[in-house]
Amino acid sequence: MTRPVRLAATALVALALAAPALAHITPPVVLASDRDAIVGLLAGARRFFVREVRLTPAEKQTIRQQTGWSPDDDFYRFYIGRDDQGRVVAATVFLTEFTIHGPVRVAVSLGPDGKVKGATVVELTEETYGWVKPLLDRQFAREYVGRDARGPFAVSAGGGDSMTQFYGQVIASLIQRAAMLYEVGVIKRGDAA
Repeated sequence: MTRPVRLAATALVALALAAPALAHITPPVVLASDRDAIVGLLAGARRFFVREVRLTPAEKQTIRQQTGWSPDDDFYRFYIGRDDQGRVVAATVFLTEFTIHGPVRVAVSLGPDGKVKGATVVELTEETYGWVKPLLDRQFAREYVGRDARGPFAVSAGGGDSMTQFYGQVIASLIQRAAMLYEVGVIKRGDAA
């Protein structure tokens, strides 16, 4: 191999190894602790339980067909809140999407019927905070309350610049995924009862 070919090959290898470094992550901004998110989203609950759901291959396929998302975690943890009579008030699950600017973590509360009761962004990065803050200020997650997994989860008009729209769609997708996970992994199994 000639010297110029060897240099070119070395440069290509170095470039390929550096590609993952193009993604950059800034420090996290914690907007709510897990405890605060659970207590706030499960308002009215007097007793709390944890339900870990491991999806079967068939359940993963159902979710993929319905949402286009492929769940890849080993299990999902739902925090189930019950009233004094033992009835389910709601369930909360935390989901994270990893973007080029860092992770966005959302807590989503779902009613016994699988409909969204509320959602809150609990953590993101300093860089994404500026894009997400306009959405948080207008409490845009309230737009999804009452929707089930098949409802429309697009960001409404007036959502801001393109990056704000992008992160709004990331958050909306996380809310929809949570609803689908709850429907497929808890309700259809009869685990919430």
